[in-house]
Amino acid sequence: WCDMRALVVDDSRAMRMMLRRTLGNLGFEVLEAEHGAAALAVLGGNGPVDVCLVDWNMPVMDGLEFIRAVRAEPAYERMVLVMVTSESDPARILRALMAGADEYATKPVTPEALVDKLGLAGVAEPGGA
Repeated sequence: WCDMRALVVDDSRAMRMMLRRTLGNLGFEVLEAEHGAAALAVLGGNGPVDVCLVDWNMPVMDGLEFIRAVRAEPAYERMVLVMVTSESDPARILRALMAGADEYATKPVTPEALVDKLGLAGVAEPGGA
């Protein structure tokens, strides 16, 4: 995953640090934002990323609104969006996927589970498919 960039969007500093560490260990360059509106600003200033891990429940702009905003922007159509949240209700999972999330992971998420979700979302490891 060298030369790939990820954006972690979560209002919890501890969760951002944990996800940043996991992605960094996988070789990603990692950007962070504490809510959806800040994440859109990060994307506006840095361009698209390869992978975006998004929490659902955040102030200012929640994860669902962020995913809808990203999917409405053609420049971001190739970004992989993974909802990483404590919301486990099947109806909410379906809403996230219908809004444009590529995958859905329930917190707490282990590094192994995150690697699995990235694979399911089509993010190939170096030398992989």
